[in-house]
Amino acid sequence: MTSTQQEQRLGIMSAMAEEVDSLLSELSNQTSEVHGKRTYYKGRLFNSVDVVIVFSRWGKVAAAATTAILIERYNCQEIIFTGVAGGVHHGLNVGDVVVADRLVQHDMNATPIFKRFEIPLLGVTEFSTSDCRREQLIKAANTFVSDGAGLSIMTTNEQRQKFHIANPKVVTGLAASGDKFFASKEDLDQLRNDLPECYCVEMEGAAVAQVCQEHDIPFSIVRVISDSADDSAHVDFQEFVKEIATVYSHGILELALTAST
Repeated sequence: MTSTQQEQRLGIMSAMAEEVDSLLSELSNQTSEVHGKRTYYKGRLFNSVDVVIVFSRWGKVAAAATTAILIERYNCQEIIFTGVAGGVHHGLNVGDVVVADRLVQHDMNATPIFKRFEIPLLGVTEFSTSDCRREQLIKAANTFVSDGAGLSIMTTNEQRQKFHIANPKVVTGLAASGDKFFASKEDLDQLRNDLPECYCVEMEGAAVAQVCQEHDIPFSIVRVISDSADDSAHVDFQEFVKEIATVYSHGILELALTAST
């Protein structure tokens, strides 16, 4: 067994390269390796925890492949995925945070052999996130968005106004994942009808969850809402990722990981 296999690390994934770049600025003793066209960065994050950080790329297959490498090659004993999501639950606004407690693949449909959303051979429709880490992330996210804390320090009033961020909140609940971008109200309404408890929709989390469950690895998913289900205001997605989402993931992870060491 190699030393790489023996060392245990936390795996941190994002579907946004900008979020990875932000974290790399805080990664000491940094080394990197390329596998499967992805660069895996090893080091110590925030001087607190040994990690492997990687840009997963978009979609369920990309996320699953990246997760498997983190577990099998780097012996990661826990996975945290950060990123953006579309708001589904009425009342969610741009800048709100969803710390998922469960994940479902909204595009899994093997009926009539299996019931809708059930993962064949696993016998489950939902995957539950790590209880302990979820509570840490919720606490960190609440601290980050509170008045006078991380968000107001790391962004300007002009930036928050630009993206319609006002009094952001933190919620926990069901997140749905699938290889589909929801661009129409009709599709979003159908998702709400199919999964009435769903808070947000994205493209990777439930795939990460399935791989982690099959390897008995705890995992967590944190998403910042980039577009609201109740708001038709246009938000430039790339600018939101660069100016807002990177700040959220960086700030929340720093608060959570430094508090847990």
